[in-house]
Amino acid sequence: MIRPTENMRAVAFRRGLPVEDPESLLDIELPVPRIGPRDLLVMVEAVSVNPVDVWLRADREASELARVLGFDAAGTVLATGASVTRFRPGDEVFYAGSIDRPGTDAQLHAVDERIVGTKPATLDFARAAALPLTAITAWETLFDRFRLKADSEGILLVLGGAGGVGSILIQLAKELTSMTVIATASRAESAEWVRRMGADHVIDHSVDLGGQIEAIVPGGVTHVLSPHSDGMIDTFAEIIAPGGEIVAIDEPHGLDLLPLKAKSITWHWELMFTRPVFQTEDMIEQGRLLDLVSGMVDAGRLRTTLREQLSPIDAENLRRAHAIVESGRAVGKVVVSGWE
Repeated sequence: MIRPTENMRAVAFRRGLPVEDPESLLDIELPVPRIGPRDLLVMVEAVSVNPVDVWLRADREASELARVLGFDAAGTVLATGASVTRFRPGDEVFYAGSIDRPGTDAQLHAVDERIVGTKPATLDFARAAALPLTAITAWETLFDRFRLKADSEGILLVLGGAGGVGSILIQLAKELTSMTVIATASRAESAEWVRRMGADHVIDHSVDLGGQIEAIVPGGVTHVLSPHSDGMIDTFAEIIAPGGEIVAIDEPHGLDLLPLKAKSITWHWELMFTRPVFQTEDMIEQGRLLDLVSGMVDAGRLRTTLREQLSPIDAENLRRAHAIVESGRAVGKVVVSGWE
């Protein structure tokens, strides 16, 4: 057990380097974080790597200050702030943290209780750590951006269906809405994965996407999840029905949306860090939705999206995990668990 007055182990970086470079991620020691009134101090048992970790690691100029990455985490509450009401020491939790605070790639982590959920009892820490960031992104996409309901009908196209967000979004859409889901996958293993997640149709996004959509739904899809929007706007204008909607979760530069105007297509941005960064009044909705996801997992309605697990949590294994995500060929989620 680490005492709050001691140092803790962490994995961090100081400058953007290729992931193959041994100094791209480093094993370091840091002071145990101090917690605020609404914070939990969590003993981290497992973390997962998301594209945001890769982007941040690769895009930093040299600095003497080490930055700890990591957003997804599952672990045990060690201590609570004076104003915490939702959790107590000993509770097992999972969450996705915030981009404006130190990350979860550390033995102990401070996080606002409002964005934390109770870990599914039926999952171990590693399987639980695969879920939070992508589940929040998928949930906010479906129910905050698209504003879908249980009786919502339409055709939802999930591009990159085997990715982390796509894997959980397909499941949520099939469980909680009446949408028909078309998912894209370009390899046999990813196509099989999205079928397991519940997609009604699987198509190859690398071969005549418009023609394949036309064969399934001649009038066009009504909703699109876009994890890679650059170069896709003309295609979207072709395959989306008039009045359709798109949610983009990437950050393309210089995007020209004018081709979408003729069909009055709505463009949404989704960033799951918006609530914690801006301390919105409804920030607690992230904790609540994670509790709902946890309950659905325990009821057998959702499955973990973990595909590959590495151990222990150290710089070497996190570099390996970053390399898998950076390859663009990851299926599901990569999780790193345990401390030596």
